[in-house]
Amino acid sequence: MPIPACATRYFGIPCQVVYESLVSQIEKWRTMSGCTMGGQRCLYKLQSASVHFIAAKHISPIRRFVEDINFRLVSYRFFTSCHVSALSVSETWYVVKDHGANYCNLYNLIEGSHLTESRGYKEITSDFLCTQRSSANCTVY
Repeated sequence: MPIPACATRYFGIPCQVVYESLVSQIEKWRTMSGCTMGGQRCLYKLQSASVHFIAAKHISPIRRFVEDINFRLVSYRFFTSCHVSALSVSETWYVVKDHGANYCNLYNLIEGSHLTESRGYKEITSDFLCTQRSSANCTVY
């Protein structure tokens, strides 16, 4: 069953590399140390992972909101490229206008692991798919 996507990303590198990079970044940002200078690049927790699907949680350091994060990885072009559908959703039902925090949960992991610099990187999203994406400040959220 496909997961709804807040952001879809394409990479000209194998899914195995994308998978390893994301899991490594989630593990690297599991403590509070990534947020000592502000922002929310901390308190990620890996729930489960396979080369096809990654599930994690993020806790916002100040308000302690919990967000569920999912990445679905699908290989294409004879396993040389990777299509990633990603979604972050707050467990707190009333958090709709989130200043782009759910988008930033995903973007920060992709950018922090340097996947934004990978060959063939392309992101497809919008404010309709990711609430307040166009006004998101991922150095804060």
